[in-house]
Amino acid sequence: MASVVIRTGRADLDFTGIRREFALPEEFPADALAEARRAVSAGFDGADREDATDLPLVTIDPPGAKDLDQALLVQRAGRGFRVHYAIADLGAFVPPDGALDAEVRRRGQTLYLPDGNVPLHPTELSEGAASLLPGQIRPAVLWTFECDADGEPVDVRVRRAVVRSTAQFEYEGVQAAFDGGAAHPSVAALPEFGALRRERAVDRGAVELQLPEQEIVPNGDGDWKLAVRPRAAVDSWNAEISLLTGMSAAKIMLEARVGVLRTLPDADGEAVSALRRSAHALGVPWPAEVTPSRLLAGLDPSRPESLALFVDATKLLRGAGYTAFDGEIPAVTTHAGVAAPYTHVTAPLRRLVDRFAAEVCLAVTAGREVPDWLRAALPRLPGLMGGSDALAAKVERACLDQVEAWVLADRVGHRFEAVVLRADANGADVFTPQPPVMGRCTGENLPEGERIAVRLVEADPERRKVVFERV
Repeated sequence: MASVVIRTGRADLDFTGIRREFALPEEFPADALAEARRAVSAGFDGADREDATDLPLVTIDPPGAKDLDQALLVQRAGRGFRVHYAIADLGAFVPPDGALDAEVRRRGQTLYLPDGNVPLHPTELSEGAASLLPGQIRPAVLWTFECDADGEPVDVRVRRAVVRSTAQFEYEGVQAAFDGGAAHPSVAALPEFGALRRERAVDRGAVELQLPEQEIVPNGDGDWKLAVRPRAAVDSWNAEISLLTGMSAAKIMLEARVGVLRTLPDADGEAVSALRRSAHALGVPWPAEVTPSRLLAGLDPSRPESLALFVDATKLLRGAGYTAFDGEIPAVTTHAGVAAPYTHVTAPLRRLVDRFAAEVCLAVTAGREVPDWLRAALPRLPGLMGGSDALAAKVERACLDQVEAWVLADRVGHRFEAVVLRADANGADVFTPQPPVMGRCTGENLPEGERIAVRLVEADPERRKVVFERV
């Protein structure tokens, strides 16, 4: 889907109101900040770390990113593949149960607002000493996967290491290089490996929803643009490396009977039946022998009926949470979206739980006891992460609602083309590609998955509310 950009035409708009509404912190407590700065000044001890600075690792991130969590190297190895995946090691900088640890637990994750982040860690760490910036020697948790010709891991190693990223890339640039046949050697095997891993995911029954990803972008004049970020193939391939790591970490934890998982119960039969009814109503063929995963993976996301079915398929992915355990395996160990046991370990600069999950894996694979401070922290993580996930979702939605209302404020009465995503007795949720807005449309008998003409009847920046009606 092509990127669509609309200017707000305003230069006096910021997100201060949203920051105040959700009581987002403006700075770190003095003792936490002092602790972080001492850690940066002291550096890290590389004596007990594997020297992996000779690996030509690279990072792939959105434009302008400075908090670089992951660096990768994907190589052909005989008939199979070897994947090195270095993850920023916050354990080298955050003392357990100190002032910084307490503040990071309170925050839970980095919050991304258009006019600036609310970081999980002080930027001296997240954008400096702990970030896998190019050309810099950094501590890392290094995962190495030996995979067969089908992309399945046959050997997994994880250990503390010292690494040095050789280049920082952006998604669009990497995709353009692949399309032009000039891929960087460190990721030249990524398309083949990523495609294999994606096929394995569909085989498992993993569910991927290719919904439009709205973005708020500064235009350089003090106001904002709305855009839809095109999802390139490299996004999916890169995500598969992270998923492979999370699944491997979950396996390590389950075998050791201690850790924290990202869990999501399997959808019940009625949810799948309801999705089949939606597909039938939308005119999407669904043979009886085809799984929901394979059906969704084969849809063209540019078609309106596909968008509507993706929205309906969100019902298959309800109830996600975090499950900590120590000694007894929990009743639910899998994540239905991944279709396997899974945990978060690949974004510790931006998400609290990843640091703790990585420490469990490092201890278990080294044959050491999981430290007492870590065992004591595990039961609190589900609540901390659940709260921060809910806050992050509210802040993101509020920012999008705010910019949608700003963009459309002077266009009340105008007509737009829209796709009906989900209808109910009171109207429907619709998506207008130009500008890329998801809003509410009033009316009866609104056909899901069809393109309709709508008229904007309300765009209220104060209430962050946008309403359409069918023409």
